[in-house]
Amino acid sequence: MKYSKEQIINALKHVDDPDLKKDLISLNMIDDINIDGNKISFKLVLTTPACPLKGKMKKDCIDAIHTYVSKDAEVEVELTSKVTTQRKATEDMLSGVKNIIAIASGKGGVGKSTIAVNLAVSLGKAGAKVGLIDADIYGPSIPLMFGLVNEKPFVKEINGKTKVIPIERFGIHLLSIGFFVDDSQALVWRGPMASNALMQLFNDSDWGELDYLIVDLPPGTGDIHLSLVQQVPVTGVAIVTTPQEVALADARKAVSMFQQDKINVPVLGFVENMSYFTPAELPENKYYIFGKEGGKKLAEKMNIPLLGEIPLVQSVCESGDNGHPIALDDTSLIGKAFEKMAGNIAQQVAIRNATMEPTKKVEMKS
Repeated sequence: MKYSKEQIINALKHVDDPDLKKDLISLNMIDDINIDGNKISFKLVLTTPACPLKGKMKKDCIDAIHTYVSKDAEVEVELTSKVTTQRKATEDMLSGVKNIIAIASGKGGVGKSTIAVNLAVSLGKAGAKVGLIDADIYGPSIPLMFGLVNEKPFVKEINGKTKVIPIERFGIHLLSIGFFVDDSQALVWRGPMASNALMQLFNDSDWGELDYLIVDLPPGTGDIHLSLVQQVPVTGVAIVTTPQEVALADARKAVSMFQQDKINVPVLGFVENMSYFTPAELPENKYYIFGKEGGKKLAEKMNIPLLGEIPLVQSVCESGDNGHPIALDDTSLIGKAFEKMAGNIAQQVAIRNATMEPTKKVEMKS
């Protein structure tokens, strides 16, 4: 039996993107349909290479062909991706960056930088082009966590302007104020000085083409956060917390800041770090030493997605100190937790881009 391209298209109209609730044909997610006798092949173009539902979507495509075309057809689905964006093509700042994701926390000590580092690595491993800015101006930790202490970025003349070239490590493009200062000295800066230093990492650097630029913010809600949203079009923010009530209370405040009418930056969801303790010798055991499911309950109460529950494992601390992020390990429990978290964050970015207004800078009037 000879199949037609129209038959394939009509069959795939019965397959919806689980997040966007529209069929794959109307979303232009099917490409390069090819028919060779009994063999049918095509590309499924995902909204992110880190899509957590890609296995289900591939199976749904194959099932649709077997149901609406022929149960005997040999179906081959190639997974590819084109990361979505809502940034305007006319924007000059970071013009090659599709999505800017801020990682924030209401308080210090919840592992925000660990989440930012391993998010960047996990997205990069999935096939995305990723950059990471260490915006924690007062306590930069990215150089240590990537094994780049004492490293200095190069500068280059581009179109008559001197630009800093981010350092590349494990496929991630990195910049931190820690690359430019003595790591043994405390950084004592007033607010405007810190904000100006941060903006130089954005304005005076050549980031090139990126799918995601991760911004590791300082803890709390202060000058750096306001400077960021006023001068950089942030796609969305993920809030890091731990399960205990004191951290959850500050996480609520962080959400409140970003959801203010004057700011209104989309909150992608919560990441609960140190959700439970798992000993290396007993990987199936979970000990809820900081409380159980505090992040999940808060997410449900505030109607905000829970993006991940990251266990407390000794190897996470060791890997950060050794400059080898734990997410590089494909087989570990913690590596899989970070992979799942990254997929959920990429998923929320795709939903945000499909359902909300284009990203723009926040204009705050006094």
